[in-house]
Amino acid sequence: MSAATSYKPSASPHPTACLALADGTLFYGYGFGAEGTEIAELCFNTAMTGYQEIMTDPSYAGQIVTFTFPHIGNTGVTPEDDETADPFASGMVVKWDPTDASNWRATEELTVWLKRRGRIGIGGLDTRRLTRAIRQQGAPHVALSYSEDGVFDIADLVEKARSFKGLEGLDLAKEVTCAQSYTWDEQRWAWPDGYSKATKPGHKVVAIDFGAKRNILRCLASAGCDVTVLPATATAEEILAHAPEGVFLSNGPGDPAATGVYAVPMIQGILKADIPVFGICLGHQMLALALGAKTVKMSHGHHGANHPVKDKDTGKVEITSMNHGFAVDSQSLPKGVVETHISLFDGSNCGLRVDGKPVFSVQYHPEASPGPQDSYYLFERFVKAMEK
Repeated sequence: MSAATSYKPSASPHPTACLALADGTLFYGYGFGAEGTEIAELCFNTAMTGYQEIMTDPSYAGQIVTFTFPHIGNTGVTPEDDETADPFASGMVVKWDPTDASNWRATEELTVWLKRRGRIGIGGLDTRRLTRAIRQQGAPHVALSYSEDGVFDIADLVEKARSFKGLEGLDLAKEVTCAQSYTWDEQRWAWPDGYSKATKPGHKVVAIDFGAKRNILRCLASAGCDVTVLPATATAEEILAHAPEGVFLSNGPGDPAATGVYAVPMIQGILKADIPVFGICLGHQMLALALGAKTVKMSHGHHGANHPVKDKDTGKVEITSMNHGFAVDSQSLPKGVVETHISLFDGSNCGLRVDGKPVFSVQYHPEASPGPQDSYYLFERFVKAMEK
């Protein structure tokens, strides 16, 4: 987009929110949620469901999410669908203003929930135009402002967007990880009882919380794991002191190379213990770093619940849920580390395993929250590796 381009909604002469891009492009719309200003990286998500799970996914720390699906807010919100205690995405951009909730599980309206949680929303934008801009030019730095009086200091907003340093070199795992260790025994949601507790003894697993989603922990519990969660800064010695049968590396936000400063030595220490290791998303990227590979910043990343991934071993195609702005450079994988999955959108790396060892990871989210359940077998593979 050319500098100083401005897009205003046609339905009302009084916009109450403004999205300012670092190149000077302005999008006006109608604010909802909490008033204020947020500076972040702008991404887009193509999922048709799960906006609450997306907003509370720690992997979105430092980002504002543009939802390409127009019907956002129509199912309301419920505490059962929070992936963490608070939203981590800085704000949301939608085509249409959220409608009244129409779902039997809803306990609150999205707009009320956002205001109570201190997050900004903007509606009435041409999200198709905005998404094309992100695809063509990469994820821009933006300032999103909501004010009921509709008065904005445009020059200041653009300057704020330009001054944002971006996610490269940024370690956000320390900001979203748990403060202390805890155990987890809640299993996946199932009709008609909802969430249930694991009752049988399972395999002892330590999950490293780089920004773990609750539904990932639920999947581990449902697959037969006794889960102990440790903070991102845990050392290999602290992890091994729990005598785990397996170690799980969670998803999370930020630059894997920055988090890897302290996480890579920990992972390398775990690898020496010769126990099963399973990583997802950021955990996948940092496992790759620990094995000697490199990661790169993507143009606009992969965010959605409809991404096709090919298993190179079987030829099977899985439809997956993704949320990442960095990727493992497949050309940098060392000898003995095999690329197992690739994206059918752009050929980027989506999985790896270590020859002869029960160590593997994937870039996508097999817990399917939101998204299809094609990849749940990975949790079962992890459990089987601990049974050998």
